[in-house]
Amino acid sequence: MSTNSFNARDQLQVGDTSYDIVRIDRIPNSSRLPYSLKILLENLLRNEDGRLVTAEQVRSLAEWDPHATTSSEIQFTPARVLMQDFTGVPCVVDLVAMRDAMNALGGDPQRINPLIPTDLVIDHSVIADVFGTADAFGLNAELEFSRNRERYELLRWGQQAFNDFQVVPPDTGICHQVNLEYLARVVFTNDKGERPAAYMDTLVGTDSHTPMINGLGVLGWGVGGIEAEAAMLGQPMSMLIPQVVGLKLTGELTEGATATDLVLTVAELLRRVGVVGKFVDFFGPGTANVPLAMRATLGNMSPEYGSTVSIFPIDEETLNYLRLTGRSEHQVALVEAYAKEQGMWHDPDHEPDFSQVVELDLSTVEPSIAGPTRPQDRIPLRIAQSAFRRLLGGESHTDAVRGGLDDAEAGSFPASDPVAVSGRIDSDPLPRVDNGEEVLDWPSNPAEIMLENKSVTIDHGAVVIAAITSCTNTSNPSVMIGAGLLAKNAVERGLSRRPWVKTTLAPGSRVVSDYYARAGLTPYLEKLGFNLVGYGCTTCIGNSGPLIPAVSAAVGQHDLTVASVLSGNRNFEGRIHSETKMNFLTSPPLVIAYALAGTMHADLLREPLGQDPDGNDVFLRDIWPSTAQIKAVIDECVEADMFTAGYSNVLDGDDNWRAMVLPDSQTFDWDDDSTYIRQPPYFDGMRPEPSPVRDITGARVLAFLGDSVTTDHISPAGAIRADSAAGQYLIEHGVERRDFNSYGSRRGNHNVMIRGTFANVRLRNRLVPGTEGGFSRHLPDGEVQTIFDVATAYAGDNVPLIVLAGSDYGSGSSRDWAAKGTMLLGVKAVLATSFERIHRSNLIGMGVLPLQFKPGESAEQLGLSGEEVFTITGLEGHDEMPGEVTVQTETAGQTRQFTVDVRIDTPAEAAYFQHGGILPYVLRQLLSQ
Repeated sequence: MSTNSFNARDQLQVGDTSYDIVRIDRIPNSSRLPYSLKILLENLLRNEDGRLVTAEQVRSLAEWDPHATTSSEIQFTPARVLMQDFTGVPCVVDLVAMRDAMNALGGDPQRINPLIPTDLVIDHSVIADVFGTADAFGLNAELEFSRNRERYELLRWGQQAFNDFQVVPPDTGICHQVNLEYLARVVFTNDKGERPAAYMDTLVGTDSHTPMINGLGVLGWGVGGIEAEAAMLGQPMSMLIPQVVGLKLTGELTEGATATDLVLTVAELLRRVGVVGKFVDFFGPGTANVPLAMRATLGNMSPEYGSTVSIFPIDEETLNYLRLTGRSEHQVALVEAYAKEQGMWHDPDHEPDFSQVVELDLSTVEPSIAGPTRPQDRIPLRIAQSAFRRLLGGESHTDAVRGGLDDAEAGSFPASDPVAVSGRIDSDPLPRVDNGEEVLDWPSNPAEIMLENKSVTIDHGAVVIAAITSCTNTSNPSVMIGAGLLAKNAVERGLSRRPWVKTTLAPGSRVVSDYYARAGLTPYLEKLGFNLVGYGCTTCIGNSGPLIPAVSAAVGQHDLTVASVLSGNRNFEGRIHSETKMNFLTSPPLVIAYALAGTMHADLLREPLGQDPDGNDVFLRDIWPSTAQIKAVIDECVEADMFTAGYSNVLDGDDNWRAMVLPDSQTFDWDDDSTYIRQPPYFDGMRPEPSPVRDITGARVLAFLGDSVTTDHISPAGAIRADSAAGQYLIEHGVERRDFNSYGSRRGNHNVMIRGTFANVRLRNRLVPGTEGGFSRHLPDGEVQTIFDVATAYAGDNVPLIVLAGSDYGSGSSRDWAAKGTMLLGVKAVLATSFERIHRSNLIGMGVLPLQFKPGESAEQLGLSGEEVFTITGLEGHDEMPGEVTVQTETAGQTRQFTVDVRIDTPAEAAYFQHGGILPYVLRQLLSQ
């Protein structure tokens, strides 16, 4: 600490240890701040140096106006960085390339080194190829390693070549659950001074679900890989002081309502309130009734309702969880003492200042699912059958749900975006009157197939994937034990899964398998086909593996609209599986229930799931475990020794991991024949000084997109099709179809990734109406080609490109390749109605200009067709980035001119853009030092 303008330095005694701290109560009125802003205030006080972090930034935060529409810039310095392998591999590739570039520019390659602790957890690479067998986990793990050996060699090399860089090997757990159960400290310490220093644990993570750790009282959020690299290299993160929404919790959950039901309710509520780019602080008397794992579930789904952070304060529940997960008693004592000393201990009777307060009575939460394409589109389970049939007929989510509610409920049901199901059955629902009640007809196209030596029939609405997966729920013992008990009860009543359902179990850590085994629940799960397939994200990120072959054939031949049901957090189009047009999020117990029913047409609350051996109907209520039963199993079977034992050798890895032999070198030996890891072109021809910013002239539209285009639509994800541009590239380089692996696993090869950018099978580009997938038109000749081929043709003619888009552009996961691929395709600017926070930041980080239509204007309102030639002026000749620029379009001899806002919101973002991106900026900064 070089500056102490506020006389905030002090000591804290915990047991026999004295810690240096900075006291936030030295700042007048700091007690009025929400919990999340208190953490930011401590961060600024501790890192004040008079240069990057100034006293003025501290004052700006202390004087925070909760209702201000504009705010000041501050510099946030996270204590650590968390990565998963899909985003981590390209980060390591970039750092290695930066070492090469530093060397080429005459600098010291060793300057490119993490300066804060960085943990990378390999969790995104396992694919559920094999399921429903005792050896599924082992076979999937072997396939994973054989496919990803080159990537894993890079990561193991990085662990030995870089300082403060730690890799958790594959088949161990999901990064967010490992973070929650093992990596997080809540209060961080270091020994760099005369005494150890204690301060709040903070982080950024290269995954949008990083806020899961907010449930533990740790401030952290998701960023793009490019921002994370800058943080690793010691750059503070520029941010605007956010608005903070207080979500006041009252009451407690009723019998039968789960953590998943709560989070789906909150996602719906906060999307309606509008919290994009804001912090959300949970507070109020109901907070004590929310267990830690449930808090983590709520934090995990922050991206689904748009907030940057969704955080709980520290209280007794925090301490109990730290003890449960095997943290030391001294660490628990430190957390308690520090939180109480700094005014960060939860007081249910104290209400801080908030920009807005929203209340939720926990007793109003009911069993729910969400879908079919967005996580905020909640459907009460009691009307799921009716709503599904209306969705199948083509109604929007809002109309489908309202149609199933009574008049009073329908009148109060919140209006959401009227998004109809794409890929729906092209047949309108046909209401008919039967005994005075409206009954819905729905499309039917039955397909008879042979499965397990029996003839069965599947139709529209068949559940073909039922997956207990994802960090959101597998970290939560209550829903996982609930699923296990439901499986036990179902087996004991003689029920079994439907044979067309692919059933998978992918826990977030090995601890889940331990407590399943201790509770004796594993055999029952396996009896229903929920065998362990791996410890990773699997289905939730598109690593579902193939459908049952006969089912896949029937879906294609009969053009069936089939569904997946998963306990995940994402259900965007084309994400889960290319053959499932509808995807529904729900709790682990309901995943099993839908596997038993086999269809979304089932009414789980009123119709039997099947019959017992005596022919008696068995209903969901007959096998649903009570809250008391779940708690009894947790109390008996989930213990601290599981966590301490499970994480005692977390970095060791299996035989495959340990057997890798790596060179002892400080620069990486690129293999020109590799189809996994290639030297990226970001620093090609880079000079010590940046070139001036230029206007964009003569640009063409590469893609004209609508609202709610997610990073899943933009960034390559999931399986690589043989007939895609990326598939053809791999075939040309001698890769067999069976060895394609996924886009995520090939993120270290820009040649694959650029070919998969904007190639999502559900993307709808208005330049090619009536067509789904990654296609565009090359103008002026009008030839329809893949977006990659069109971009390549424009590049050959030196034509710059832009993208036109609607609202919420770039929502979803913090996929840095959505920005990297955009830049490499030659896109200079994206002009949208509005942006999601992380993707806008990532575009700037790659030197792509984010432009936003003025309020009330849009591409449609301005009459744009996407066939125009665009010229963007007002960028040149300024020391600072302008707040707005002029856009001129020309088509068929007609011109139009309008102004748009430049969405570069902070001086730091301006510097990144002026340098051509964050990586060139950091490299030049390090070179100049």
